[in-house]
Amino acid sequence: MIATDGLIIRKCRYRDLDILKQLSEATFVETFSEGNSKEDMEAYLEQNFNEARLTEELGNPSSLFFLVLLHDSPAAYMKVNFDAAQTEDGYGNTLEIQRIYVLNGFKSLHIGSMLVQMAVSLAEGLKLDSVWLGVWEKNYRAIEFYKKQGFVQFGSHIFKLGDDLQTDLLMKLPLKNRS
Repeated sequence: MIATDGLIIRKCRYRDLDILKQLSEATFVETFSEGNSKEDMEAYLEQNFNEARLTEELGNPSSLFFLVLLHDSPAAYMKVNFDAAQTEDGYGNTLEIQRIYVLNGFKSLHIGSMLVQMAVSLAEGLKLDSVWLGVWEKNYRAIEFYKKQGFVQFGSHIFKLGDDLQTDLLMKLPLKNRS
């Protein structure tokens, strides 16, 4: 757990399912509702952020969720994947950041940067080769954020949002301090 100035970052547990569900839905809608149809958004939310799916993801030993709270108010979360839990095959000895979402009202607090650094520290501690992620090609703000964190594009894949097939850019951050 990390705590500073009322900000707490801690591992998400089963008892946090309601908070995780609310954060997942709210941050996804804030991030992607502009530029996507209501029907595609609703379909994605129903399929990916229902209680059964989130419970299954929380129980996967190759995934970790972290919650960010500011004075006990949910502000953000991150999901990372290792090994077979990763959304793409072929990236052995890496950590995938599958989700970093920060509620709009908390974005000025640099929570995203803290979460990326947390993922990097976790990967370095496990002596992994890199951290990677997928980001929607039209999410220009996120792409620029990840570039500032040192990520570089190395490919792309298709991401299905409801019935809409979209392109995600794959970005990675090679880890220099491996031993």
